[in-house]
Amino acid sequence: MKIITVSREFGSGGREIAKRLSDVLGIAYYDSEIITEIAKKADLDENYVAHSLEKGIQPTFQIHFACAFSHISAPDPTVKLLAAQHNIINELAEKGDCIIVGRAADVLLEKYDPFRIFVYADMESKIARCRKRAGNDSKLTDKEIEKKIKQIDKGRASSYNMISSTDWGDKRGYDLCVNTTNMNIKEITPFIAEYARQWFKDKQA
Repeated sequence: MKIITVSREFGSGGREIAKRLSDVLGIAYYDSEIITEIAKKADLDENYVAHSLEKGIQPTFQIHFACAFSHISAPDPTVKLLAAQHNIINELAEKGDCIIVGRAADVLLEKYDPFRIFVYADMESKIARCRKRAGNDSKLTDKEIEKKIKQIDKGRASSYNMISSTDWGDKRGYDLCVNTTNMNIKEITPFIAEYARQWFKDKQA
């Protein structure tokens, strides 16, 4: 089974890389679909679910990935959402080859030995991507965008570090790290896809 996980800094273009990889490799892609499924099962608003999971939680202890979220007693409703997310990610992986964006999927799906990608960029490039994505609707200053980027990445790191023995973004925890600073994502995706193909081929050898 070929499972690819894409962790990324906010604004680095990781989501676009994942989607383009899905098209090039011809395998399923899961991102916002996970939020939709959680909201549906929990009868909650999708925006609430997305915001809660992006924010993360700040427990006073580390949760090892082998533990079930259902056994955690923490005064934070986000824990239940993380448990639901954990279950859904496993269900999606069981269906077959796929690419999953974020959500600590590389840790949760460790038993599948996924190809783990981490996408990052310098702050200037991330701000530029955020501004381009928002278009003319964005009235935020660069400092405000930078603050948002840091807040979101802090939440991602918080949720990830709860269940992983390796810190979020630590290059030692990934099979391929991609610096998208000043890079055209459409142009570099074929090279990433070929690297992934070779990685799976070598693993099966």
